[in-house]
This record gives sequence, C-alpha cells and structure tokens, in this order.
Amino acid sequence: MVKGNIGVTTDNIFPVIKKFLYSDHEIFLRELVSNAVDATQKLKTLASVGDYKGEMGDLKVEVKLDKKAKTLTISDRGVGMTADEIEKYINQIAFSGATEFLDKYKNDANAIIGHFGLGFYSAFMVSKQVEIFTKSYTDAPAQHWSCDGSPEYTLKTCDKADRGTDIVLHIDDENKEFLEEARISTILTKYCKFLPIPIVFGKKKEWKDGKEVETAEDNIVNNTEPAWTKKPVDLKDEDYANFYRELYPYGEDPLFHIHLNVDFPFNLTGILYFPHIKNNIDLQRNKIQLYSNQVFVTDSVEDIVPDFLTLLHGVIDSPDIPLNVSRSYLQSDQNVKKISAHITKKVADRLQEIFKSDRAQFEEKWDALRIFIVYGMLTDEKFYDRAKEFALLKNIDGKFFTFDEYKELIKTEQTDKDGNLIYLYANNAHEQHTYIEAAKAKGYDVLLMDGQLDAHWLSQLEQKNDKSRYVRVDADVVEKLIRKADAPKVTLTAEQQDALTNIFQSQLPKIDKTEFLVTMEQLDADGQPIVITQNEFMRRMKDMAATGGNPMMGFYGEMPDSYNVVLNTAHPLIEGILKAEEAECADKVAPLATEIADLEKRRETLKDGHKGKKSEEIPTAETEEIKTIDKKVGELRDKKKAIYADFASGQNHVKQLIDLALLANNMLKGKDLADFVKRSVDLLK
Repeated sequence: MVKGNIGVTTDNIFPVIKKFLYSDHEIFLRELVSNAVDATQKLKTLASVGDYKGEMGDLKVEVKLDKKAKTLTISDRGVGMTADEIEKYINQIAFSGATEFLDKYKNDANAIIGHFGLGFYSAFMVSKQVEIFTKSYTDAPAQHWSCDGSPEYTLKTCDKADRGTDIVLHIDDENKEFLEEARISTILTKYCKFLPIPIVFGKKKEWKDGKEVETAEDNIVNNTEPAWTKKPVDLKDEDYANFYRELYPYGEDPLFHIHLNVDFPFNLTGILYFPHIKNNIDLQRNKIQLYSNQVFVTDSVEDIVPDFLTLLHGVIDSPDIPLNVSRSYLQSDQNVKKISAHITKKVADRLQEIFKSDRAQFEEKWDALRIFIVYGMLTDEKFYDRAKEFALLKNIDGKFFTFDEYKELIKTEQTDKDGNLIYLYANNAHEQHTYIEAAKAKGYDVLLMDGQLDAHWLSQLEQKNDKSRYVRVDADVVEKLIRKADAPKVTLTAEQQDALTNIFQSQLPKIDKTEFLVTMEQLDADGQPIVITQNEFMRRMKDMAATGGNPMMGFYGEMPDSYNVVLNTAHPLIEGILKAEEAECADKVAPLATEIADLEKRRETLKDGHKGKKSEEIPTAETEEIKTIDKKVGELRDKKKAIYADFASGQNHVKQLIDLALLANNMLKGKDLADFVKRSVDLLK
C-alpha cells in the first residue's frame, strides 16, 4: 500500500473546494458522469484503431445509490487507470498560487473547476470520503485509491474483475439531499440527458397492484443520439417535432426550425425552433440549452447569442465553448462572437428562405413571428438589414405587404404637401373603427400595428426611411392626418372661440390622470361636429414607456394622458350652440368683457411705461396696481366661465356631443354612459 500527499502547493485544497464551489455543488455529478463517458469513449476509439482488441461488452455508465451505506457510486467500463495514471491524473493537480486563485476565482465556481482541472475533486463538495476502484484495459493490477478530504491519500492493489472505474462517494451529513433518488434523477436529467453513452440510474418502474414496483429493465436516463447530432438529410419534419417535444414536453408545437451544422471556422451543431411567442417576452427566455459535446452547460445563453435570439428554443452544442465556462470568458472569446454572428445570419437566412419559397405560409404565421422579428430588428443592426427584405406590414383588411410593396401602394394618396409619405395605422381595430372608416373614406389605407413592440418599431422605421411618418388614425382629425394643402382658418372671433372653449370645457368629464384641451378647426360641414384626438408624439412616448427598455422614457410614463377635443366650427350643430349662447349670454358677458378689456388696456399702458427701467425704478404704487388688475381680471374671467358653464348645463346638445365623441373613443363608462343612454332616450321623445 502506498500513502502520500496530493500534489498541491496550498496546505489544504478541500476547504477551498467546499467553500467556493458550494453554490454550484450539484455539478459534481455532471463532472463525474462526464469523466466516465470520456473514459468509455476513449475505449471505443482505441478499439476502432486496433489498439484494443478485447471484448467491448455493454458500454454504459451506471449511477447507483445506497441510502443505507450513504454512498453514491458512478461506474463505467471504459479504459480504467493504472497506478501510474492515478498518480498522474488524480494525485497531481495543476494548481498553484493560492492567493491569486482565491482573489480571481472566489466568485466563480465554474472557473475554478474549468481552469484548474478539478472536475474529479468537485466530488469533495458533497463527500467526507471518496474512493476509486479501477482496472485498466491493459490488464495491469486493479487499484484502490482513497482520500478522506485531506491532502493524504492511500493507494493499493485490489480485486476487481472487470475493466473500468467505480467512483464511490461517501456523502457527508451536510449533503444528504444527494442520497435522495428524486434529487439525483433531476440532476442527471438536467446535465446528462443527451450524453453519447447510455447512463443507467436504477431500474424502470411500473404500476402493479396499486403500487409502483421495479422491473428488470435498466432505467436509461439519456438519449444518446439526439436529433442535433444527426445530419439534416437524415431527419424528417416529424423527427424535429418529436425532438422539440422531448425538450419541452408541455410546450406548444413550434412554428419553424433551423438545423445548425458548422465545422469551420468553429464547430457548432444544434437545432433552434421558433416558438409561439406570447405577449410577455421575458417569460420566453432561458429556453435555449447550451451543450459542450452533448454535456449540458447552461440555459442562460445571453452572452452567446444576441439578445433577441434568446426568444428562440432549442439546443446549441459546441466543443469550442468549454464545459466549465465563465461569463467573462463568453464576453471576450472570439469564437463565441463568431458563433453569435453566424447564428444571427442563419436565422435571417432561414426566414428569408421560408418567405421566398412559401410566402402564403409565412404570412399565415406572421402574427406569431412578428414579435421575434421586430425585436431582432430593434436590437441588432445586421439582422435589421436582412429582415427588411421579409418583414411584413399588415393592413386593417388582413392583407400583407413588404416595405417596398406598401410604399408603392400608398405613395399616390398618402403623400402630404411637403412630400412626406404618411403611414396611417391603428392599434385596435375595434376601438378605432370610426377613425379607420373616416380614413378609408378619404381613400387612405390603414395598417394594423397592435404588437407589443410596435411603438418602438415605428420610431425606428421613421429614422431609417427619410420623409416617412407613422401616424395613428386618431392622432388628428382626418382632414389633418395627411395635409394636402394649408388648413382653412377658423373664422370665429376671439370672443366666440373663448365662449365655445369654456362651454365645452365645463362639461368634459373629470377622469383620473387625463387632460382635455378644447381646440377648433374649420372642417367639412358634413363631417363630425366633435372629434377627440391624441397627439402622436406624446402618445407614442407613453406607449414606449409602458413597454420599457429605456429608463429615460419613464418621464413620459408618469405624465397624464392628454386629448384634444376638436370642435368643427363649420358644423351646423356647433354653429347652433354658438348662436344660442350669444342669444342667452350676450347681455351677461358683454359688461364683463368690456371691463376686462379696459383693465388689460390699463395694464399694457403701465407695462409700456416700465420698459427700460430697473425694478427699483418702478413706483411701488404701479407694481401694486398691476397685481390688483391681474387679480380682478382673473375674477372677471371666472365669472364669464361660470356664465358659460351655467348655459352649457342647460344645453343637452353640448353634453350629448361630448359623450358621442367619448363613446367613439371607448372613453364613456359607468355613470356617464348610463346618463348618456337616458339623455339619448329623452332627446328622442
């Protein structure tokens, strides 16, 4: 028997392993099973080149639990080890500079294992003792190695009939969870589901006489030949669909797939699927699984693929990405950057291929694909350049157009007087029906832009295309959506405009976080008497704030909704209300208007006399007089408003017109809606 110390330059490696690998301690099983698979594959390689001529037998890796003995054993029938190989591969650890090691890797368990070859020693994260029973394929004497978690080990010959290695972990009291069958099964499923050598964990179970019993059949936990390891020519659509269900048993069938198969300038295989993406983008992430030679590494692939591609599902496998990978490695490695660019190109190429070969199918699936494509165009410039050839615009009638096709469709009717091409759109065909119909009556086409990211996308499309603007159909009265000539001027006097403004303002509802501004336009006499619009810029900024992505947008998100209540001064109903107001209110308002005019004239006279003077040169009496005038003017205006409000309250037509406009915008609710219905009935009597 040989006794010795493990070759490390620090006093005791094991407390370091336990402390700094603890948060990732389940990976010990991945490491040990992966080592067992490597040993098995080495034997197959030796046999294939004639260096091993013995019987191969059943090449499988077994994981065995003995809860009573508190052991977990990983066994293989691979190449095994001689005493010299144990000395070389187990007793000598490429580990030096303890201080530098702790400073650099204390927060990165994967880096510790990956950079220092400590895969086997991760076993000590969960074990108080680890034993190795191994026999080399060369028929050298079998060896028994044992270590209790100190630098001391023992090595002696032993009896072992079969070739290969058994790693026996004596699980410590702090890690009893790894003596539970369900826990081990979960870890094996997570990390070893697609390893190329069969992994056996116990026996298959079946229900018999009302209880679950073991059968004689091995429980193989992995698929040794997953679809991505095969050539695309050998797979049918059904095979891709079945593999997706293997990855995501409860998922909805995907839209399309892409089979990646690259051997230069890097090695990369995999299958990516376009899922049915729901409204919440974040819920779809972490669905791409990263493998290294069929060993699971992570499902957090943000540093390997562009952000928008994390919405895809599937598998990427590359030996050029090490098994124990750190974020800093991913962010700086040139291979990773090339892989990212290649996947982006393959995705764009696949989408364009589908678009060109079967446009009808592409259009049919556009609503499911659009959030993915739009997100890609917003976040990846190279993807935008490719996607602009197959990205689609859908109009309110359900017809699809490429960017160039739609531009050709609308350029005649929807170019304004300044040469800008105006793209009209709605984001809710039901709620904006009135505005859509008004636009269509003018010969305009209206897009349906109801996607989660469309507010951001519209802004991008405006930036990318000169003299193009996207305007929602309710952003203004239809006559002003696409200006073909200068707008007719309102012919009302300032006093008449003030009267109408106050009359309608007094009857507008009080809605939380909502502001109404009464404006006037000289529109068609047969148009709507009142139209409620919402400024395109402010509304779009609020929409963008609601979807996040830019902290600066939060400012707009906090602002109230602002609507323009546009009075059509050419409409007979508005003219009638103004005539009724003048007949009823003129005698009450005229004296107030005269007094206000006199006070404002006096104020102007005082202000003119103060021009060029410093504040201390202005007589105090005059300063006080201006304050008195301002206060008096405010009081007189309030009196005017009260007169107009009193008039408006007795005019059912005023409230009725407002409610009709609110109703057209889906803004009339609750008591206001009930009052409107009652008033409508009364007006019909």
